[in-house]
Amino acid sequence: MFQIIIKAARKSLRDVNYSRSNSISSVKIKASELALKLSSDILTSSEAESRQQLSEALLDELSDSAGIDVVEVAIADQNQIHRRKGTRIIMKKYGSYQPSSRTIKISNRTAARGQILAPKSFLDTLLHEWVHHYDTYKLKINSIHSKGFYERLNDLKSKLQIPKKSN
Repeated sequence: MFQIIIKAARKSLRDVNYSRSNSISSVKIKASELALKLSSDILTSSEAESRQQLSEALLDELSDSAGIDVVEVAIADQNQIHRRKGTRIIMKKYGSYQPSSRTIKISNRTAARGQILAPKSFLDTLLHEWVHHYDTYKLKINSIHSKGFYERLNDLKSKLQIPKKSN
């Protein structure tokens, strides 16, 4: 009986979290001129060291605007983590966010060929992971890939004037 109550409580918490995530469609930040410039600079960058510096500066600016603690960024000049089934890649991980350490990690190279990650893909991944940070520390929710999450991500990209498609 006790286990049934615990399961029901967990489901209720998940449902509340999901509903709350879906109810918020924007990020409460103002995109500064510096944030716009840094975003634009990332779209012309390629080397891991340059992307590291630009990413740190951009995420510091976004976090300050949101009124939350800054997040650490680690850009690895290595291939994306991936899994294969035979010769086919069946999963690849662009980036990750660890709430407990406030750390975003992104691989700067593609999974299979080890090519430099396209600038738009890199920036999209960086912002995606930062929205997880925003959800966790600003909204105080368990950040999940809900409709609301993607609406907040798109709102952030719009505020930063990120083009919807690659050039």
